[in-house]
Amino acid sequence: MRVIFAGTPEFARVALEQLHAAGFEVPLVLTQPDRPAGRGLKLQPSPVKQWALEQGVAVAQPRSLRLDGKYPDEAAAGREAILAAGADVMVVAAYGLILPKWVLDTPRLGCLNIHASLLPRWRGAAPIHRAIEAGDAETGVTIMQMDAGLDTGDMLLVERLPITDTETTAGLHDRLAALGGRMIVEALELAACGGLRPVPQPAEGVNYAHKIEKAEAAIDWALPAEVIGRRVRAFDPFPGAQTVLGAEVIKVWSATPEAGEGDTPGRILEVDERGVLVQCGGGRLRLGVLQRAGGKRLPVADFLRGFPLQVGAVLGAAA
Repeated sequence: MRVIFAGTPEFARVALEQLHAAGFEVPLVLTQPDRPAGRGLKLQPSPVKQWALEQGVAVAQPRSLRLDGKYPDEAAAGREAILAAGADVMVVAAYGLILPKWVLDTPRLGCLNIHASLLPRWRGAAPIHRAIEAGDAETGVTIMQMDAGLDTGDMLLVERLPITDTETTAGLHDRLAALGGRMIVEALELAACGGLRPVPQPAEGVNYAHKIEKAEAAIDWALPAEVIGRRVRAFDPFPGAQTVLGAEVIKVWSATPEAGEGDTPGRILEVDERGVLVQCGGGRLRLGVLQRAGGKRLPVADFLRGFPLQVGAVLGAAA
């Protein structure tokens, strides 16, 4: 079976590597254009492109595949590459481009998407983050037959994973990426023998997982401790939950909820080797790993050696 692969980040690279290891022929990889990254803002290839170049697989990076869109020449070149690949199926994982109907209809078996959610619970760009932020007890991977809608296609395979109460997006991402890679191999093996059984998504329980914005990083200490704690875990590694103390920006990477009421939200109540205890709108949070702007993540004891925090100070109060 010949497989075109469309994806961009590490989540997608894991699946591509699994397909290759399982013996599927990948004549073409589609991925996002190189982006500036790092302190020098040099153009960097995506994880998927890096893997493809290492393996000698052809790569196309159109900014659009809409033939009537903003980049018609790039879309036309992408169409030529897709047609020339003669693929049986396209596998899509966090690609970042909307696929027009002509793409969906080109491969014999259509386009299969690896979606990191139990559809239709979280459709959209950030299902891993939003599942943790919402306090979901479980998530999973859905292999979906793509259609013209946004994550609305029929479900082909579904597997579930529990979300622990200490789970971060970084850790859950890695578990879901490994699961997605295994499942897409299984899905293509079933597709080869006509063994896939499409199931329409339920009409109920649809939520949209909006893209994570940097503005969401600011901690609102008036919220309940449980809510803030989930956001700390959901925004690890990006954008990182943060607060201010005067003019100093402090990122919070570990926050454990505790009981306790009756003080100003954001006020520091205790500072010791167990962490920094902060009052919230409901309950309290014990902060265990902190980071100053331009610094490294540090356990609280190490952080306090370079930047002492005082009982009674109020976090979230800018200078």
